Amino acid sequence: MKSITTSLMFVGEQAGKAEEAIKFYTSLFPGSEITEIQRYEAGEHEPEGSAKMARFTINGTEFMALDSHLDHQFNFTPSMSLYVECESTSEIEEAFRALAEGGSELMPLDNYGFSQKFGWLKDRYGVSWQLNLSS
Repeated sequence: MKSITTSLMFVGEQAGKAEEAIKFYTSLFPGSEITEIQRYEAGEHEPEGSAKMARFTINGTEFMALDSHLDHQFNFTPSMSLYVECESTSEIEEAFRALAEGGSELMPLDNYGFSQKFGWLKDRYGVSWQLNLSS
């Protein structure tokens, strides 16, 4: 096995927003960058210019993303989320605030016993995030 990479497919109302989302994610976390974006061309089965395949890193971890305008019977679900260990109170609060804007809080930032500061949310693109302040 060569590798395992999380792939995010933007469908439904989010179709066409893959590039917007990965630009947002890579701007939010240090050590992040977009490494490649392949776009659909005229005449292909998706709208011209949308993301055919994008590769990016968040804090050094590689991800993939793509747009699909087909009629899928699924979308992102909070049962699969990106778990982020933050190193400071300001870091977790800033990331949580930015990710929650236009999204929804599933568990607001708080002390839940298992962590002094933890929060779970779904961002404006439908991607679920868990943020934890490292002890």
